[in-house]
Amino acid sequence: MANISTFDALGDPTRRMLFERLRQGPCSVTELMSIVPISQPAVSQHLKVLRDARLVKVEKRGKQRIYHLNPAGLAELRQYVESLWDDVLRAFGEEAERMVREAESI
Repeated sequence: MANISTFDALGDPTRRMLFERLRQGPCSVTELMSIVPISQPAVSQHLKVLRDARLVKVEKRGKQRIYHLNPAGLAELRQYVESLWDDVLRAFGEEAERMVREAESI
C-alpha cells in the first residue's frame, strides 16, 4: 500500500468528484465511470489512491466492486481538521487576552 495523505488524495479534481459521489452512498465502478470523462482503468487507479489514503473501502458483490466511504479514514481526517480549529481558537483567545492586557495598561 502506498503512503498517501488524505489531502494529497483529495487534491486531484477527479478524485474529489468520485469522493463527493460516494458521499451520497455506495456505488460500483461502472456508476462512478458515468460521472467522470475517463476510462475504467483510470477510474480504478483513482479509487486505489482513495483506498490507499483510507478514504474509501471496497466490497466485492459477485463480479462488481462496490465502493463506500471509509468511516475510519474519515474520522482521522475529521480529527485533523478539528485540531486545526482548536489551534485557531487558542490563538484567538491568546490575542483577546493580549488586547485586554494592553487596554488595561493604558
